[in-house]
Amino acid sequence: MRQDYPSKLLKDAVEAISSLPGVGSRSALRLALHLLKQPKDQVHRFCDAISSLADEVKYCKVCNMISDSELCSICSDGRRDGSKICVVESVRDVMSIEATGQYRGLYHVLGGIISPINGVAPSDLAIPQLLDRLRDSSAADSLSEGPEVILALSGDVEGETTAFYLYRQIDSLSKSLNLNVRVSTLARGLGFGDDLEYADTLTLGRSIAARQPFKP
Repeated sequence: MRQDYPSKLLKDAVEAISSLPGVGSRSALRLALHLLKQPKDQVHRFCDAISSLADEVKYCKVCNMISDSELCSICSDGRRDGSKICVVESVRDVMSIEATGQYRGLYHVLGGIISPINGVAPSDLAIPQLLDRLRDSSAADSLSEGPEVILALSGDVEGETTAFYLYRQIDSLSKSLNLNVRVSTLARGLGFGDDLEYADTLTLGRSIAARQPFKP
């Protein structure tokens, strides 16, 4: 349905808000009109927060997590178990796992999963950085058991494909450099096709605690 706007400024605001995922033009109009009713300083704070997010947010140079500095709060926390790296698809997955309180290791955010249909290839993901971390951690640590990589990816076909690809890469690295890296995956309390961000905290926590060796 065609919508006529009494103001070009209102139209521009509606178009900007409706560009967000899951927000239609009617919802965007309702939000824009709501903002117009708010005190100007509150609207300015809202806009400043969005501008700062775009201009100032950083990604951790180690794990790719969103951060206010070059090193995120997780990687800089000396109390975390550096022998464990949980590999996830996105920042939201880190937040979901942290909410369980069941994991005290480190993370590695891939930035996506392998998806030929969406044009996402292994080269588009932060896989080389993960392998570099394993080389560095194995060279720095004298752990008899070696580091552990936990593949915490979605249970759909694309997630399984990514997990298998990572396993092959890590296994090849382990054998060539004698790194003794253990690869595990979440226990299947999560159903096939489930995304981590939609799993309830209890189920996700149990899946991490009961993780098992990855079997290709």
